[in-house]
Amino acid sequence: MVKNKVLFLCVHNGARSQMAEAFLKKLGGDFYEVESAGLEPGILNPLAIEAMKEEGIDISNNQTKDVFSIYKEGRWYSHIITVCDAKNSERCPIFPGRVKKISWEFADPAAFIGTPEEKLAQTRVVRDEIKSAVLKLIQQTGTS
Repeated sequence: MVKNKVLFLCVHNGARSQMAEAFLKKLGGDFYEVESAGLEPGILNPLAIEAMKEEGIDISNNQTKDVFSIYKEGRWYSHIITVCDAKNSERCPIFPGRVKKISWEFADPAAFIGTPEEKLAQTRVVRDEIKSAVLKLIQQTGTS
C-alpha cells in the first residue's frame, strides 16, 4: 500500500499543527505517515494538550520541530498542509517533488485572550475545526 506522507505546518508547532498531526494519526490509520513542524518552533501549548486529552489523545510528550531542519534533510511529502494564516503560510519552504500544498487557516490558540476557561473554550473550537478538516482530507484521499 502506498502511503500519503503528510506534513502539517504552523508558526510554532505548538498547537494547530500538533492537533492536526494527532488527529490524522488516529483517524487516518496506516494509510498515512504524518509529521508536523513549525517555522519558529516553540513550546507545546497547554491549551492544545488539554483540548486533545478531551478527545482521548495525549500529545503532552510531543516535541516541537523545525520545518527548515526537515527541509534540509531532504524529506519528501505528498501533502504539505499549512494550518496558520496566509502570511505565515507563504514563509514555508518549497519541498521537492510532486507535492500537493493545502492551506487551512485556523485561529492561533497562543493569541487567545480571556480567562483560562475562555481560552480553553476557544481552543476547543479550533480543535473541532481541525478535526473536521482532517476528516474531509481522509474522505478526499479515499481511505474511508
